[in-house]
Amino acid sequence: MVLKGQKMLNLFKSKSILTQSDTDFQIATFKWLLKNFGGEDFYQDTQLVLPTREFFPSEVLSPEQAAVETFEMVRKYAGLENWPCRLEVQEQDVSPILAPTLVVKNAPSTPLGTIQSTEADEIIISYNPSICNRPNQLVATFAHEISHYLTATANEPPPGGWDNWEFATDITATFLGFGIFMANSAFSFNQYTGSDSQGWQTNRSGYLSESEHLYALAIFLALKELPISNASGFLKPNLKKLLKRAVKEIGNTNIINELSKINYEPSKSKETAATCLDNENNFKLD
Repeated sequence: MVLKGQKMLNLFKSKSILTQSDTDFQIATFKWLLKNFGGEDFYQDTQLVLPTREFFPSEVLSPEQAAVETFEMVRKYAGLENWPCRLEVQEQDVSPILAPTLVVKNAPSTPLGTIQSTEADEIIISYNPSICNRPNQLVATFAHEISHYLTATANEPPPGGWDNWEFATDITATFLGFGIFMANSAFSFNQYTGSDSQGWQTNRSGYLSESEHLYALAIFLALKELPISNASGFLKPNLKKLLKRAVKEIGNTNIINELSKINYEPSKSKETAATCLDNENNFKLD
């Protein structure tokens, strides 16, 4: 029975920032992550990584050095600094700008990052050199690929199976503390200028929307009992309200209580990661 006035009240009820299916996937993925990679490593050691000199203090003299230093810091904060892998740079993309008024539409480009295993079970992570001048995207790309490495050792597939691995991997990067970078780099709209041309370009990275990244970040903050202010000051202006909405929405549910009850069951040894990556093919981040 619907009481008189109930419809009117519903008109003022805030719409959820995610669909129910997307919300369910986030919760299921966090359960999967806490089961396989939670415990003290998450609750006591994992930090909210910030785009500050405190977290990335190195002075670098070249784009290549910036990539190497950033990669090592990402590995450290993810707790995978001792996991064997090699970093490689990809070839430069071909410029789509042929003349001041001639731009190639949908010009081919190499992915932002990849992870692959060789026949010798060596793990290789590569990056597109174009992102070296975009620190947020560089960190997000390395966090995504490192998350692939980690989740390849899980005892079970991610929610929905390995077909959902890329989506779960984006959430994993936030689970490892890189949520601010993931959200800030999900979409960008920038002006470009050259000696004889100028214009605007958009860029998307990863597999989740900004709203999905912020929802995952809100769950991370709640699980770690961190105030929203720890993250909001480092987000793009248009993302701050979304994070606030996500935090409020999650606070009105039983999600965090449900997640906090997940028992940690340590995953397989990292030595199996190469085999898992090989079985599930090599992965590229666009």
